[in-house]
Amino acid sequence: MPIIILHQPQLGENIGAAARVMLNFGLTELRLVAPRDGWPNRAAVPMAAGAFEAGVTVTVFETAAAAIGDLGLVLAATARPRGLQKLVTDAGGGAGLIAARGLEAGVIFGAENHGLPSEVVALADVIMTYPVEPKFASLNLAQAVGVFCSNWGAVQGRQGRFEGADEGIEPPAPRDDLLRMFAHFEDELERAGYFYPPEKNDVMKNNLRTAFLRGSWTVQEVRTARQGAGRA
Repeated sequence: MPIIILHQPQLGENIGAAARVMLNFGLTELRLVAPRDGWPNRAAVPMAAGAFEAGVTVTVFETAAAAIGDLGLVLAATARPRGLQKLVTDAGGGAGLIAARGLEAGVIFGAENHGLPSEVVALADVIMTYPVEPKFASLNLAQAVGVFCSNWGAVQGRQGRFEGADEGIEPPAPRDDLLRMFAHFEDELERAGYFYPPEKNDVMKNNLRTAFLRGSWTVQEVRTARQGAGRA
């Protein structure tokens, strides 16, 4: 799992919010480089919503070099071009690169007031940037962390609370059940005078059947649809 590194973060609230969104997407290691208000920080606790108790660990370093010293791959999150000859990617590309390389990796984010200094970006292997509006490119620190974490979750194939949800879904109804439902509906519509003019009868029936088939009806849905007429 990639490590999230916050370089000189200012607000405890942002540290807590970053920890919360990290754990939302399965990331648990947070490193802080010279946090302005020190650590621990009481202001981080409410915004973390229990993330620290649930598994997010925090380690404090004095310098960026120390925070990334044991890492094999480092991505620097920045919205400003730096004139450095480095690979530039977005959050999805960065998450995919980390997954593909299989190295101990970290993503470093800058402080709220000025982002990452160029000397820290120079230490990274890859620049990661987001497709933001050029005239308003400043993201909240925790939001910036969240964008990457969400993309990491997607690369890992996470589906959130939908994981396993399809286990309770009924299989599609057998074709014979659908054909009987079509015949039932068409009989009722015929009696109601729906198919008019007569020469368009077949075309209208085919259009209706095509529309019904797009619904991927289950056995129970077919039964429910026909129940009122006692033809299930």
